[in-house]
Amino acid sequence: MKKSNMYDIADIKLARTGKRKIEWAQVHMPVLTLIGNRFDKDKPLKGINIGACLHVTSETANLMLALKSGGAKVYLCACNPLSTQDEIAASLVSDFNIPVFAVRGEDKKTYYRHIEAILDQRPQITMDDGGDLISVLHKDRVNQLAEVIGSNEETTTGVIRLKAMERDNALKIPVMAVNYSMTKHMFDNRYGTGQSTIDGIMRATNLLLSGKKFVVCGYGWCGRGLAQRARGMGASVTVTEVDAVKALEAVMDGFTVMPISDASPIGDIFVTVTGDKNVITWKNIQKMKDGSVLANSGHFNVEIDVAEMEKQATKKSRIRPAVDEYILKDGSRRYLLGEGRLINLAAAEGHPAEVMDMSFANQALACEWLVINRGKLENKVYRLPENLDREIAKLKLVAMGIKIDKLTKEQKNYLSSWQEGT
Repeated sequence: MKKSNMYDIADIKLARTGKRKIEWAQVHMPVLTLIGNRFDKDKPLKGINIGACLHVTSETANLMLALKSGGAKVYLCACNPLSTQDEIAASLVSDFNIPVFAVRGEDKKTYYRHIEAILDQRPQITMDDGGDLISVLHKDRVNQLAEVIGSNEETTTGVIRLKAMERDNALKIPVMAVNYSMTKHMFDNRYGTGQSTIDGIMRATNLLLSGKKFVVCGYGWCGRGLAQRARGMGASVTVTEVDAVKALEAVMDGFTVMPISDASPIGDIFVTVTGDKNVITWKNIQKMKDGSVLANSGHFNVEIDVAEMEKQATKKSRIRPAVDEYILKDGSRRYLLGEGRLINLAAAEGHPAEVMDMSFANQALACEWLVINRGKLENKVYRLPENLDREIAKLKLVAMGIKIDKLTKEQKNYLSSWQEGT
């Protein structure tokens, strides 16, 4: 591990490999590149300290470079102990002089020490993926709150936490819920999570999904994408839900819907994507078939009751890099992937660059919006203005070489009037 006062990474010698991956991702992130080019010219973030707690990937690296182009000083730590790509951290430090505090597989103590290292830089804007940075800021760094212009949050899980803070009057800074943007949750959550979760499961296990009974816990945007991809791989997909509307949607989309207690004895692979805790309990795990596979693609490792399985199992062993085998008292086996953490990053490389292009375009524009509106905002959760959201979609279409129609003057008048009918 390479440490200094300004970074803490695994191995600086990995920088060459990391730079190649960063450059590869950049080719596939045209919208963020366009924003970065404008930032380089206009310097809208000049003199702003930005502290980011995100997955340390090649796509995130390109976001950091875009923000730096805008004149910001950026500092990065990991938002999940198993999501850091050490070669990316090395390249950001070595090639781009961006301080990074992240080591793949870091323990909980180190994880929070790295968050503290980011807050030591006195950030004026914070960027979160899950809400841990803003949580520590509010609990342990209250004296710094007055210095903070605002924060960005990328995930459903993080927005849930922030809305709870807002309800309790505990939120002391304005926050941009990037996850609310249409060009984020409708694409990143659905297409990104759908593909990358399947990728993580297959890399971890090398199992054939065709013919398997695949149980998706949760039918939000992430669950929709995952269920569609699993069905596309030939799996028989069952959805579990607590929301009647989402459950009905899953039925109408052609999936079997039932409670997790009923799905437990019949599933082969179980994946949680809810943002809640103990979605799969020890009672459910006990009812599963010998050889059942469990994985999580929600942000935190609380969706599967791993602690109780650890307690009840007679033996645990690591049989593949991201697969732990648990032997239960009756001799049956359960296989947990990625320690119950985000399987798409614990065993794979996370979302494709093409979809993170839109998500991180939202992040970059949200930083600019916070600076423009500095001192005018209340301490509540905001969404990016719709015109900026739609501008990202337009830029993405241009980058893809796709043209769309425009309303004629007659059509605009018709849509804005009430007099004309049948």
